[in-house]
This record gives sequence, structure tokens and C-alpha cells, in this order.
Amino acid sequence: MKNKSLLHRFVDWVNGDVADDRPGNIRTVGSLPEAKPPKEKPEHTDPLRHLNRQIAAYRVSAVLVCVSLMLALTYTVLCLPTYNDPSAPTNNEVSQRYVEQGMEETGAVNTVAGMILDYRAFDTFGESTVLFTATAAVLFITLSKHTKEWTERGPFADSSKDPILQVVGKILLPMIFVYGIYVVLNGHLSPGGGFSGGAVLGGGLILASSMFGQKKMVRVLSANVTTGLSVACLLAYAAMKGYSFFTGANHVGWEIPKGTPGDILSSGFILPLNICVGIIVACTMFSFYSLFSQVEEE
Repeated sequence: MKNKSLLHRFVDWVNGDVADDRPGNIRTVGSLPEAKPPKEKPEHTDPLRHLNRQIAAYRVSAVLVCVSLMLALTYTVLCLPTYNDPSAPTNNEVSQRYVEQGMEETGAVNTVAGMILDYRAFDTFGESTVLFTATAAVLFITLSKHTKEWTERGPFADSSKDPILQVVGKILLPMIFVYGIYVVLNGHLSPGGGFSGGAVLGGGLILASSMFGQKKMVRVLSANVTTGLSVACLLAYAAMKGYSFFTGANHVGWEIPKGTPGDILSSGFILPLNICVGIIVACTMFSFYSLFSQVEEE
């Protein structure tokens, strides 16, 4: 029969024959060739088994490294001289110079500020760079999951309608900012400095975000603004202390005016360095809060 019914065509198709007898179509008779059974993969090529072996090797290696480090540190502690041992060598020249000549050489009344922002200023520069690197890493991870700007990533957690937060925040916020600025600017004269003052200012920014809403704060302090401030402060820090490479360890040939110890405008570059560190710390805290306070869109 040239014209087969739909049922016959379906039966032919199931049996492997082409059921379409229309002109121009090629008719193949017979069943389709049998599919070859898949080859069994060798046991050593199983990716899951290989991954499990790598994880086990990593765990064993981690335990061995930790145990070796613990034994090395324990042996080092056992080799140290006992406390108040008269035969133990003494090397207190560095700390003695910090205490006795710190004010004269740095101009800072606060010995700790003179130590971390003059004698060991590059170490503090590295710590500030670590904060900026951490912020950049979190921002890159966030942007890698979303194609839009991070401010459009999702709705913010909004607590600005809390009446208790509004009343308490309006009382505390001015005092927090004033105290944070005081700690930063007075760090070379009394306990404080850029790290502690920056933490206070960062807490004030977080409180302001909770009060006024994160959307309003992002318009003022967006990711671009906080990143730009951090980069500018790091570059200023590097420029102010970079002259040490050209003037030697004791700044030979170019003495920075230190002013009168005890005055607000004293201690050379320590005051502006404290300001740079404070801005970096505050921007880091606010950036982390802004990134983690957004709710993922489903």
C-alpha cells in the first residue's frame, strides 16, 4: 500500500523502518544498527575517586606541616633562656632608643605613634595595604557573581524605620564622629591614632547607614568613592615616607620639621599619616558592611 495509515507509519517507525512514503524521501528498510555498549572506564580514571585521594593527601600534608611547625616552635621555646637568667644575653638597644630618644627623634609625645609611624612606618603601610586588598577581594568576589553594579545587586537590609534606632542614633552619632576625629588627630599626643580612630569613624558610618538607609548612604559613599579614598590615602602615605629611601635611615640631608612636642601641629608626618590610616580603616569597615548588608535577589 502506498498510502499507509498513521498507525501503520508509527508501527514502522518503532520497528526501525521509515514510514514516510512521500515522494522525495529516502526509504530505509531494516532495523537501526545496534548501539555498541559503552566501554568501561578503568578504575584509575574515575574523577571522584581521584578527587577523594587528593583530599586525603591534602589532609595528611596539612597535619604533617602543623605538627612539624609545633615541634619546631616548642624546641625554640625550650632553647630560650629562662626569665631573669643572669647569663642570658641582653639586647634592649631598640626598645631603649624608642623610650629614651623617641620624642626627640620623632617629635611625638605618644611613643607608640612615633614607633609605628616613624621607625616602623613601612610596616604600618603594609598593614593598611592589607585592609585595602581585603576590601578589593570582597568586591571582586561580589562583582563576579553579578553583571550589574554592586549597588544594584539586590535590595538592602532596611532598618531605618526603627523608632528606637532613630532616637538613639541621633544622640550618639554626633558624639561618635567627634570622638573618632579627636582620636585620629590626637594620636601623636595621647593614646589613639589612625587605627583606633578609624574604627570609631567606621562604626559611626555603619550607624548612619542603619539610621538613614543604605541606599542613601551609598549615594554619598559608593564603592567607587571608598575605593578612591583608600587608594589616594595609600599613595599619600607612600609619598610621605618614600623620602626615607633617598635620605637614609636617619633622614640625612632632609630633616622634616617636627615642631614643638605637645602641639597639635608637631611630629612631622605622623599627623597626616594618622589621618590617612584612619580614612583607610573607616572606608574598609563601611565597605564590608555595605557589601554584606545587601540581600540576594532570588
